[in-house]
Amino acid sequence: MSVERSRTYRLRRGAAESPVPAVKCQVAGGGDSQLGGGVRRRHSRRPGQLPAAANYVLSLPVLIAVALSPACGGGLDLNQYITPEELFDASLKEYREGDCDDAVSGFQRLAFTLPTRDRRRAEVRFYMAECLARQKRYLEATREYRRVSDQWAQDSLAPLALLRAGEAYISMWRRVELDATYGLSALTVLSELLNRYPSSPAAAEARQTITTLNERFALKEYKAGMYYFRLKAYDSAIIYFRSVVVNWPESSSAPEALLKLVESFERIGYEEDMRDMCTQLQRFYPDAVPRAEACARDTSSAVG
Repeated sequence: MSVERSRTYRLRRGAAESPVPAVKCQVAGGGDSQLGGGVRRRHSRRPGQLPAAANYVLSLPVLIAVALSPACGGGLDLNQYITPEELFDASLKEYREGDCDDAVSGFQRLAFTLPTRDRRRAEVRFYMAECLARQKRYLEATREYRRVSDQWAQDSLAPLALLRAGEAYISMWRRVELDATYGLSALTVLSELLNRYPSSPAAAEARQTITTLNERFALKEYKAGMYYFRLKAYDSAIIYFRSVVVNWPESSSAPEALLKLVESFERIGYEEDMRDMCTQLQRFYPDAVPRAEACARDTSSAVG
């Protein structure tokens, strides 16, 4: 094979230097969009070859660009919507159909183009936050939710935005054993919701969410206490078990923590404290008393 036939033209850095024409694709509403460069040209056409238009081979970067281009890939073309109303409706449609990538693009443009007093600005920010949460970009979502509740405090979406912000923080606290900073942030936001909008439907849901959140706080403390209990570091374990009983007495971990307090005091020989815990157990969690073997032994000794 001759050197001339095997010659290829490599992609050059500058479009001005490149002898290769840009790739064109049709966009909605007519006209072409161009993707410059990234094309490799074969040798000149010979008998039996395809027409010249098909004689260009796209390199991998251009294939990716074509696939991701809204003009060629069928995504939301922001330029085809003349008014903010049209773009808002189109973005909302994408959101409801589950296409958050296109919806966020539309909402981001609307956030800067809608008039300052337009009430839809709150909706734009709220739906943008909803999409970010769907994409598991929770920290970004909380910022947008907070913006809705702070800048449009009188809007009907404000209490719901605070609720969603709290839920986003909870989603970032994936395991109770881990740092509870996001859990505390969730509790702060949800408590704010109860203070600012106590009669709203979102507040009723927030109360249930706070109950679930408190269960997680209690379980975290209880597990920490069990860690030290297994190491026979009873003094440290007692600190965590007491924290559960004092701070989250209505949690499901509270009677379990009190049982462990009874056992811990028995093991280190603090009989008076143990009896006090047995009394508290009998008073507040009578269903758990049958499992308190130390209390039963102490009662038998007292009778004998």
